[in-house]
Amino acid sequence: MRNKKVLLGMSGGVDSSVSALLLKEQGYEVIGSTLELFVGSSCCNINTYLDAKSVCNQIGIPHFTYNCKDEFKQYVIEDFIDCYANCKTPNPCIECNKYMKFGYMWEKAKELGCYYIATGHYAKTEYSKKYQRWVLKKSKAGKKDQSYVLWNIPKELIEHVLFPLSDFESKEEIRKMARDKNLKVANKPDSEDICFIPDGNYKKFLENNSNLRPKQGNIVNTKGEILGKHIGLYNYTIGQRKGLGISYSVPLFVLGFNQAKNEVIVGKEEDLYKKEITVTDFNLLLVDEIKGEIEVEVKTRYSSKVAKAKIKQDENKIKVDFFEPQRAITPGQSAVFYRGDIVLGGGKIES
Repeated sequence: MRNKKVLLGMSGGVDSSVSALLLKEQGYEVIGSTLELFVGSSCCNINTYLDAKSVCNQIGIPHFTYNCKDEFKQYVIEDFIDCYANCKTPNPCIECNKYMKFGYMWEKAKELGCYYIATGHYAKTEYSKKYQRWVLKKSKAGKKDQSYVLWNIPKELIEHVLFPLSDFESKEEIRKMARDKNLKVANKPDSEDICFIPDGNYKKFLENNSNLRPKQGNIVNTKGEILGKHIGLYNYTIGQRKGLGISYSVPLFVLGFNQAKNEVIVGKEEDLYKKEITVTDFNLLLVDEIKGEIEVEVKTRYSSKVAKAKIKQDENKIKVDFFEPQRAITPGQSAVFYRGDIVLGGGKIES
């Protein structure tokens, strides 16, 4: 039976704090929760817990913390390491959303008798009469919209998810509301880095938390000609230009890797563009399966613009054929499919 009890994920930041305010004003019975994910991370440290608890006390709602460091290590950290070990570039926020914020937290919500869970993401859920199902949509936040990192949540969960910030167009609106309510987190800076690598040095993190070590090999062009030496495949990403340590008649960019030969492959900028990609590990939200070939808009990075393409499902893969070639498409990142402002689904870029 539907009730108005909601478990809200709180990071101690302004977005989740204002989300708590809004939900309470809308008549929900709000419970704040903070997930302990990784020691020393930017989104779960002692200040995070204290800020979240302080806001909950101020607005008069309960607050709980849950220790899920083991689960975070299993589902997020190990995937992060595995991707780099296999020459892919991960997006750990997507794994965290699937397994932690909309996995672990949903289980806790059910234990507490909540019909809903909520977060401070910039996205929207609603029932679509056209598609006769609950859908995940873009928010009104423009470039700050976060629907891209939410494609992997279970489709049956969408009707249980609330995004209180869905109709805000700017962060300043949210900060103003926090200031008007005298929340001490009103001017707290946004966290832009990977939460468990607050100093931004992912290479050091990999070396400290895995058996990945610099292993020198050749930098080659598309003809296989040796142009220089690299210091370990995980130190490079597709599209990278700086830090290659080689001189050439034209600028060179990382195009890909030959893991078997321990080679970094470089080429001209025009070689970075691809018209077709393969997507695996996909999750479809708007349809149960893709029948035939359909036209969609696709985002291949959080910060990229959508690009028109046709997609076709082939059992456990989706073939994507772009209308125009796209630059620096990177295995390990996500391709997210949109029909207008509705998320059709998404998956991991394989090649």
